[in-house]
Amino acid sequence: MNLSSRNTDVGLKVAILLIIGVSALFAASRGESAGRASDTPAGVTPSSVPTVKIGADVVKLEVAATPEEIERGLMYRTSLAEDQGMVFLFHPPKAVNFWMYHTLIPLDMLFVKNDKIVKIFANAQPCHSENPHDCVTYPPGKGLEASEVIELQAGYAAKHNVKEGDSVSFELPAVAAPSAKP
Repeated sequence: MNLSSRNTDVGLKVAILLIIGVSALFAASRGESAGRASDTPAGVTPSSVPTVKIGADVVKLEVAATPEEIERGLMYRTSLAEDQGMVFLFHPPKAVNFWMYHTLIPLDMLFVKNDKIVKIFANAQPCHSENPHDCVTYPPGKGLEASEVIELQAGYAAKHNVKEGDSVSFELPAVAAPSAKP
C-alpha cells in the first residue's frame, strides 16, 4: 500500500468516525426533543432529576424555563407516563395562559404560586386546529398569575385526589433551575 492510499484510508476512517459521532449527537438531541421523559438529560444524575411532591406522590419533571422551551412544552408528545410531567418556570411570577396547540395528548394543568396549587384545569383536550388562535386558552381570557405550571397526564389530579389549595414542593437541582437575570 502506498502513502497516498494510506492517507485515503485514514481520511476515510476519520470521516466515518465523524459521521458516526454527528449521527449519535443528532439521535440524542432528537430523543430529548421528542420528549423521552424517562431518559435522564445529559449532566443530570438520577438523584438530581427535577421532581415535585404533590401530596404523598413524587413526579419526575422535565423543566421548561426558556421562552423556547415554554412555547414548545409537551407539543407532539404521544404519551406521558403517570409519574412524569413538565414544569414551566415563571420567576418572578407572572400572569400566564396555556393552550393545547399541537399537543396530541390530554393533560391536567396545575397553576402554582407560593408552593400552592391555585387552579387546576383537568383533562385539557388537544387542539387539532392548524391556527393557534382557534385553540382554547387556560385560563380563558386574562392570564392567571403563577410561578410554576405543572402539566401531567390527564386524570392525574382526580386519581390522586389533588385539589386547589394543596401544597407542592419542588426539588429543582441547579442544572434545571433558570439562571437569575440581573
